[in-house]
Amino acid sequence: MLQRCISAEWLKLRHSHIWIILMVLPVFSILIGGANYCFNQSVLTNGWYSLWTQVSLFYGEFFLPVLIAICCAYVCRLEHMNKNWNALMTAPISPWCVFLSKLFIVGVLILTVQIFFLTLYLCAGRLVGLPQQFPAETFGWIFRGWVASVTVSAVQLGLSIRIRSFAVPIGISICAVFIGLGMYVAKVGMLFPYSLLTIGMGVLSQESLTSIEKTLFYMMNIIFIVLVCVISIRHLKKADVIA
Repeated sequence: MLQRCISAEWLKLRHSHIWIILMVLPVFSILIGGANYCFNQSVLTNGWYSLWTQVSLFYGEFFLPVLIAICCAYVCRLEHMNKNWNALMTAPISPWCVFLSKLFIVGVLILTVQIFFLTLYLCAGRLVGLPQQFPAETFGWIFRGWVASVTVSAVQLGLSIRIRSFAVPIGISICAVFIGLGMYVAKVGMLFPYSLLTIGMGVLSQESLTSIEKTLFYMMNIIFIVLVCVISIRHLKKADVIA
């Protein structure tokens, strides 16, 4: 059943233009961050790490949360049109299949974006003349950023299911980013999903996480994902979706 739901979600994306947005925003991040690095190389003297601070700041802190919100709103867009939620929820499909299939699709989309961003980062480093040695920590930032992205995706998907408007969940995401930034600065970022994205991507600090911090990071992501999934699926079972 879940596999059939996932296949149905892929069919909805076959002729969509969402891939353009998914590719354009990482390119903007690299261009803006790369330009900042080039113009401030007298200050930014830590090679690959300095370049990462510039490109990941725009990407991980602003563009990626927006991309996640757009993806979640988009995968719910068709259901909100022509009262299709009513047809979907009366079909012989369990609510958990509906939610998890959408979450899976968004997770795959964001993973694709993460790999694309990593490729752009590598190319940008070569273009600005950075040494051949590529920091291994980057792969950890990309992976942990994706894990945190799945957590944020679960939250945004729950919002997009409840809210018919395409723009409102995206606006909520932008507001949550600033709240998350404040909680990160206050050293309580592990308690908020959007702060986990900042921590995972190494946006503001490139210091390696300790073993305890990594364990706590993954535990908090699992807790948030499970909690949000349970709440959202329960909502689908018990409440009428606004169609």
